[in-house]
Amino acid sequence: MLRRLLTSRGRHELAGRALARPVLTVLAVYALSRVVSVLAVWIAATWFQNPAGVGHPDPTVGDLIGLWDGVWYQRIVEDGYPVPLPVDADNGRITYSAWAFYPLYPYLVKAVMLTGMSFAVAGAVVNLVLGAVAAVLIHALFRSTYHAGRQPQRERLALVAACLWCFYPTTSVMLKPYTEALAVALVAAALLVLVRRHYLLVAALAVPLGFTRGVAPALGIAVLIHLVVRWREERAAGLRPLAGQRAAVVTMLAALGVSGIAWPVVAGLATGVPTAFFDVQAAWGQKPADGPFVLWFEWAWQSKGALGVLVLVALAGTYVALVLGRHGRWMSVEMRAWALAYPLYLFAVVRPITSMWRFLLLDMPLAALLASVAMRTANGQQVVPHWKRRVGVVVLVLVGGILWWTCSLLTYTPWGSFPP
Repeated sequence: MLRRLLTSRGRHELAGRALARPVLTVLAVYALSRVVSVLAVWIAATWFQNPAGVGHPDPTVGDLIGLWDGVWYQRIVEDGYPVPLPVDADNGRITYSAWAFYPLYPYLVKAVMLTGMSFAVAGAVVNLVLGAVAAVLIHALFRSTYHAGRQPQRERLALVAACLWCFYPTTSVMLKPYTEALAVALVAAALLVLVRRHYLLVAALAVPLGFTRGVAPALGIAVLIHLVVRWREERAAGLRPLAGQRAAVVTMLAALGVSGIAWPVVAGLATGVPTAFFDVQAAWGQKPADGPFVLWFEWAWQSKGALGVLVLVALAGTYVALVLGRHGRWMSVEMRAWALAYPLYLFAVVRPITSMWRFLLLDMPLAALLASVAMRTANGQQVVPHWKRRVGVVVLVLVGGILWWTCSLLTYTPWGSFPP
C-alpha cells in the first residue's frame, strides 16, 4: 500500500480524494498541525524553557500552555474584572489589569468549566474546536467565486491555502488559553456571510466580535468596499442598488459601530472611568497619542537607520503588490480588502511588539498568497506540474517557523523574555 501511494498514480489518486472531500482533508491537516504544535511545545519545554520561568526544575507542556496572557484570562475566569481600577502604589497611575483583555473568550471557557474541566483543559478544548471551525470557514472563503478573478484551479488552491494556514508559524498559540481561535472563527464567518450578502448575519457576528478582539474598524473597511463594489455593479446593470436589503445594510453598519466601541464603553461604565480601557492599554505600553504608524518608523530607524525604514516600506509594498496583483486576484474583493485593512489597522494602532506575529494569524489571506506563489506560474493562470514539491518545501519552512516561534517566544525567562 505504501509503495502504491509513493507511485505517481498513487499520489494522483490521493490528491483526487483530498479534493473530493475537502472539508475532511482540511480537518485532517488541522489535526496534524495540532500534533506538530504539541511536539513543538514539548521541545520548547524540554530544551528551551528556563526553570526559573515556571518555578520548578522540570518544565512541562502544561507549564508553557499556562504562561503569559493565559494567566490574565484565568484571573478573569476566577475573579472577574477588578473594580475600582488598580493603580500603581508608587505613583498613583492606572496600572496593568484584566481590563485590557476582552471578555467573551474567558467567559466561554468558564461556561465549559461547568463540566468539571480545569481552566487549562477547558481553554484547550475550546480552542481546539474553534480552530477546526476556523479552518473550515477559511477554506470556504477561499473557494468563493463572488467578486473574485477567474481561476480554473480554484478548488486546489483553496484547499492548499487553508491547509497552509493551519501551519502558520504561531499556530501553537491556539493550544493556549488565548483568543486567537475565537477571533479567527468570528472574522472568517463574518467575511463568509458578507461575501454571500447575508448582512443580518454579519451584524449578528459583529457584536460578539466586539467582545473578543478590537478589529471592527478593519472589518468595517471590508464591508464598505463590498458595498461600494455591489452598488457599482447593480447600477451598471440598471438595477436599484441594494434593493430589498437596505435596512439590513443599515443594521450591519450599526452593529459594526457598536462592535468597535462596545468593550471600551462597558469598561468605562463598570469602573466609573470613561477612558478606563485606553488607560489600561497605555499601562501595557500602547501609545495611540503618538499617532498612527509613527512607532513603527521610529523602531525601524532606531534599529537600522534609513536602511530599516526602507526595508519596512519595501516589505509593506511587496505585500500590497501581492494582494492587488495576480497572486491575490483569485480571492474575493472582500478577502483582499481584509488583507489590506487588517494589517494596516494593526500597524496604525499597535506598537512594535513580538505579539504581532500571532496577531497576523487573523490575516488569513497570507496563506492564499503563499499558496499562489508556491503553486502557480509567473502569469498566475496555471498551476505548475511540480506544485506538490514546492508546497512540501513551504510546509517544511512553516514547521521550522513553528519550532522557532514556540521555542524562542512561547518560553519565559523572568529577566529577559519577549511576549508571544
